[in-house]
Amino acid sequence: MPLSTLVTKFKPAFYLIIPLLLVLSLYTAAQDIPTDEAAISAGKALFQNNCTQCHAATDEVVVGPGLKNVHTRHKTPWLIKWIRNSTLLINSGDKEAVEVFNKYNKTQMQNFDFKDEEILTILAYLKSESAKVAAPAATAATGSAVAPASADSPADNTTLNLLIGFFVVILVLIFAILIIIISILTKYLNNRSAELSDIEKEVVNQKYNLSAIYNSKAFKASVVFLLVIVLGKSCIDSMVGIGITQGYAPAQPIAFSHKLHAGEHKINCGYCHTGVYKSKSANIPSSNICMNCHNTIRTESPEIQKIYRAVSTGRPIEWVRVHNLPDLAYFNHSQHTNVAGLECQNCHGPIETMEVVQQYSPLTMGWCINCHRETAINGKDNAYYDNLMALHAKKSKEPMKVKDNGGLECAKCHY
Repeated sequence: MPLSTLVTKFKPAFYLIIPLLLVLSLYTAAQDIPTDEAAISAGKALFQNNCTQCHAATDEVVVGPGLKNVHTRHKTPWLIKWIRNSTLLINSGDKEAVEVFNKYNKTQMQNFDFKDEEILTILAYLKSESAKVAAPAATAATGSAVAPASADSPADNTTLNLLIGFFVVILVLIFAILIIIISILTKYLNNRSAELSDIEKEVVNQKYNLSAIYNSKAFKASVVFLLVIVLGKSCIDSMVGIGITQGYAPAQPIAFSHKLHAGEHKINCGYCHTGVYKSKSANIPSSNICMNCHNTIRTESPEIQKIYRAVSTGRPIEWVRVHNLPDLAYFNHSQHTNVAGLECQNCHGPIETMEVVQQYSPLTMGWCINCHRETAINGKDNAYYDNLMALHAKKSKEPMKVKDNGGLECAKCHY
């Protein structure tokens, strides 16, 4: 193949590489942890509602590791994968994931169906909390006033800056190499101009024209390809999210605080939700249950007065339902709370910390199935499971899980 032809075919590829590299650099930048107050505030809400049961924003180990400076201990893309689906990452053999899993007694972390943006806000909150803790520590060490660590501190962003810098350097090197190659080929062909036809000379010595780049088929094809990918991903995400109301937190007719009642006063869930341990439904508490306490406590409160009006009129309080499974799905509270011995927090999250109740878990079929695959059957003091567990022990050293007792059968949950 003549060298002039090689140069001609090489330039469209050069035009195609440019937008792809630019997209790669933009994607890398998109993994940056935000520093604005809105993101930190949103991350705080997500962290408190989903993570405080097992993690602290300090060095304290609760169930899992303390998360102070977690953004410097692990790379952001890895943290996003870990928070979204740690099980998948561990099963893939990821060395870092397996090490964390083994270090903390192989305790399985719950998988969260969070978007990248939501996970980044959680990391933003943890990063800001780490900065707050670092400032007093530095002051105590030096005995003098030390300026609080900024969210934009170079030390905090070292890993991210190195990552972005690496891709920028690679991008520049690729451009430089391509330009050098074209320059060498052009010079070589000009030295042999006597062997070239007029058309070949014109091709070799043609000048770069930005409009020609934009109008080239390769550039247009790459733009269309990227648009299709982005739009397709958006459509898939939208369709997958239909019917999932995770995070739904409607305003209620009475500003009831679970944080106050279940958290500070430690009222058992079964006191208000009377069916949670013995019925299919947990039951919404009646006004009479509220009046057991509020006939004497905070009687002057405007919110308590709403209960009085409901009692006097005989009209029930119209609470807005937060958790709602489709009619085709069967769920029994007592089977999970009484027989299985699960805590309310397994599905409802740290309900004792919520001022306004929100749907903590996705409540999708995949989420339930995953729980059935991972959860061991609680057969303690339950003779019903004795023979089943004995038979299971003969063929497996693993504990008997819900899946081994028909937990994956369609008819278990679907009528």
